[in-house]
Amino acid sequence: MDSNADSMPGIFLTLEGDDGVGKSTQADLLASWLEQQGRTVLRVHEPGGTRLGEKIRALLLDKEDDAMAPLAELLLFEAARAQVMDEVIEPALARGEVVVCDRFTDSTLAYQGYGRELGAGLVRSTNDLACGGRYPDRTLLLALDPDVARNRVEGRSTDGTGDRMESAGEAFRARLRSGFEAIAASEPGRVHVIDADGSVDEVHGRICSDLADLLDLNLRDQTKSPRRHVSCSVDSGVEERS
Repeated sequence: MDSNADSMPGIFLTLEGDDGVGKSTQADLLASWLEQQGRTVLRVHEPGGTRLGEKIRALLLDKEDDAMAPLAELLLFEAARAQVMDEVIEPALARGEVVVCDRFTDSTLAYQGYGRELGAGLVRSTNDLACGGRYPDRTLLLALDPDVARNRVEGRSTDGTGDRMESAGEAFRARLRSGFEAIAASEPGRVHVIDADGSVDEVHGRICSDLADLLDLNLRDQTKSPRRHVSCSVDSGVEERS
């Protein structure tokens, strides 16, 4: 084990954006790339990442439950977040790992605060409570033409892989896009907007370039051996290492 790597501070990275912009694909690529740079990586998604969180995720994304009250939805998201922070994310950061999280508090602010119109003030307060004041070191907000993102989401809906959040109407989606724009404008130091138009590799390259300064990496040096990968088991909520 490399003691120098273990002494590195933990780094918390999140990927955000509307449905269909490619967050999950880019989170997977980012985790693999970080391993190639010699870092131990925890890849997690929200809601979920723990046994309790995955049960809550199933409730939130169930297409059959279209009567869920917006406030109930918000509190379920925050309950899942409080659990994954305590059980998974905070311990990983304390070990000096890089946490790559697909969605975090900004999604809740955009979807529930703006999309469901619960208000930014309320959602910021519940976010603070659930995450204990711990926010990402950097957030990568993937921006894509709404028509392109919508076509991707509609493709998932027709093949049966879509979920309840993706089936919200266009007025909802317009509000949440406005929410993401407001978040990026209010926190430009943390939230970096990434152009998600182009090939998967092109978008990945933009993400790596954006993170080079934060991670103190030389992008021309790709010779480091991968270290162990850490992931969250969906079934057990227990970390697995290989």
